[in-house]
Amino acid sequence: MKSEIVYFEETDSTNTRAKAYAEKGCPHGTLFVADCQSSGKGRRGRNWNAPAGCNIYMSLLLRPDITPKAAPMLTLVMAVSVAVAIREVCGVETKIKWPNDIVLHKKKLCGILTEMSAGAEGIDYVVIGAGVNVNQEEFPEELMDRAASIKKETGMTTDREELRQAIVENFWKYYKTFLETEDLSGIINLYHDLLVNKDCEVKVLEPGNEYTAYALGINEKGELLVKMRSGEVKRIYAGEVSVRGIYGYI
Repeated sequence: MKSEIVYFEETDSTNTRAKAYAEKGCPHGTLFVADCQSSGKGRRGRNWNAPAGCNIYMSLLLRPDITPKAAPMLTLVMAVSVAVAIREVCGVETKIKWPNDIVLHKKKLCGILTEMSAGAEGIDYVVIGAGVNVNQEEFPEELMDRAASIKKETGMTTDREELRQAIVENFWKYYKTFLETEDLSGIINLYHDLLVNKDCEVKVLEPGNEYTAYALGINEKGELLVKMRSGEVKRIYAGEVSVRGIYGYI
């Protein structure tokens, strides 16, 4: 599928723009791209550092005929699309930190945020935003040990337009697979190949509760399956839960 593109030299957030356009009837498949974001958004309301001229800031507007409970899985579809595109265009092997962070050398390279508007009759629209650190060479001091870019980690300059096109092309491919079942069964093996948490001991951070468990992978709904010390297998839904490595971010 070919996406119509709405381009901003600078905007507050491509997700914010996409939602505003969606409310005015903008069609399914429209892609919103910015060279710079002044208020990039991340998971749990965090800001995303978004300088001009070096990274990818994009949001895709969808109007899918799926149930609202299936929409969060699209975040994982985008994560796979980004990781595969980086491999194809850059020859760089990245990993996914469940559910949707793309990491390189144990640092965050890309964040993905999915937002949905739904009513009594179902989904009105879904917006999936991705911010990929491509050619950025400097980060704020407080992010130096946690943030990565393709250039900073490999020394290689990447054509942002080529990479963005590859991300979108991969997304439409995996989105079609997703729609066939409205779950992740069609890409679960690929996701597991990319999942940095799989078969590792992890720290699960729930509001007011923190514990360690062994990550087995995801199920077809995108929930992380972890084995507790008791032997019980627990399903973790992303929501307000975070997963970390025992000794740090990974």
